[in-house]
Amino acid sequence: MASALTVLLLGREYPKPPICVSPSRVVALGGSVTILCEGLYPGMEFFLHKAGDPNPQVRSVPDGTVAEFPIANVSREHGGSYTCEYRPITDQNRTSHPSDPVEIIVEEPSYPKPNISLSPSEGVSLGGAVTVWCWGQHQDVRFVLNKERRHFPPVDSDGFQAVFPISNVSREDGGNYSCSYHSRSEPFAVSYPSDPVELVVRDPSLPRPSIALSPTGVTAPGADVTIRCQWQRRDVMFFLHKAGDLNPQRQMDPAGDGAEFLIPTVGRQHGGNYSCSYRNRSEPFVSSQPSDPLQLVVAGGSVSSTAPVLTRPIIAGVSAASAGLLLLLLLLAFVCYRRTRGRKGPAPRQSRESEAAATVYALMGEGKQLNVLPQEHDPGAEGLTYAELDGQALQAKRGGPAPAPEPVLYATINVSQGPEG
Repeated sequence: MASALTVLLLGREYPKPPICVSPSRVVALGGSVTILCEGLYPGMEFFLHKAGDPNPQVRSVPDGTVAEFPIANVSREHGGSYTCEYRPITDQNRTSHPSDPVEIIVEEPSYPKPNISLSPSEGVSLGGAVTVWCWGQHQDVRFVLNKERRHFPPVDSDGFQAVFPISNVSREDGGNYSCSYHSRSEPFAVSYPSDPVELVVRDPSLPRPSIALSPTGVTAPGADVTIRCQWQRRDVMFFLHKAGDLNPQRQMDPAGDGAEFLIPTVGRQHGGNYSCSYRNRSEPFVSSQPSDPLQLVVAGGSVSSTAPVLTRPIIAGVSAASAGLLLLLLLLAFVCYRRTRGRKGPAPRQSRESEAAATVYALMGEGKQLNVLPQEHDPGAEGLTYAELDGQALQAKRGGPAPAPEPVLYATINVSQGPEG
């Protein structure tokens, strides 16, 4: 018995084969999955071992180098750890070392699917680093990162989440990722996989495409706009990106060496910076660097403004009205002057009254209409005068049709700070 074991160990002359599960190591009850084992040469016989099962599955591959072990109608018993090995069909005394283990996980419907995200989220350059974040609704679980034909070691959660860092990113790292989680002890309860997230790898050696807007200039709301992306090759797919939007629009079949993205009935929400990129059809997850940004400006967008600051305690709110009627301004200023002087009396108030009139002039010089409101006596508000801004009254005085009602705001003019010593 010992001599036979010695012969067997000495006969392991071939390196261990790669093993993977397609499409994913996490599979739903009743689903299907295939385990792939790859040998070094054609004409090999492959053995698939499941931990705890003494009877391996056997496949002979006389012409190719890959053996497929399909599992249809997956049950809970199919979950577990698998390894494979191979040997020549014609020489059973020489065999390979066993592969690394790969695990099939059968989903548990009571475990809701987790969430997944990438950081950075908008792609990473070759040689860079990216982090995959997974988080679910159970603590103290084990997360599994899924990518077709790629094996990642499972990671125990830190609270509700787990992190999968990928450094020195290569072209092969591009693709769709999902994650799932399961309990740490048997019997395993396993979640459904998350929605997929796409990792795009940018190749700095690919030239940037060009981008153009038609029509150019400021776009009126409701108009149609076309953004054209162009590069000298024809076998590419173009992608249009809007700053702040993580979902690029995709152009599957560009005409010639460019693609046109139509934005019909433009609204203010379409304004912003756009860029485009392209990907070779043979490498759908390897992208060029984005083009130079292009700004789409939509007329009538909101414009922030700052009201002028006056030098006395004045709070002014104004609505748009017709540009200045000097005679009316002088009249209103005079009314404010007389009311203030009548309440406060002595001539030393003249400087404050003049300043109040100057304030009214300042407001009216910007095309504002003021109507003075009656003021009731208020001992706590001495010297306080209100002026209502009334655009309709102004238009009526000019003899034209009354405009649509506008918000009524007020100018509060404090011309007294109390008795002066």
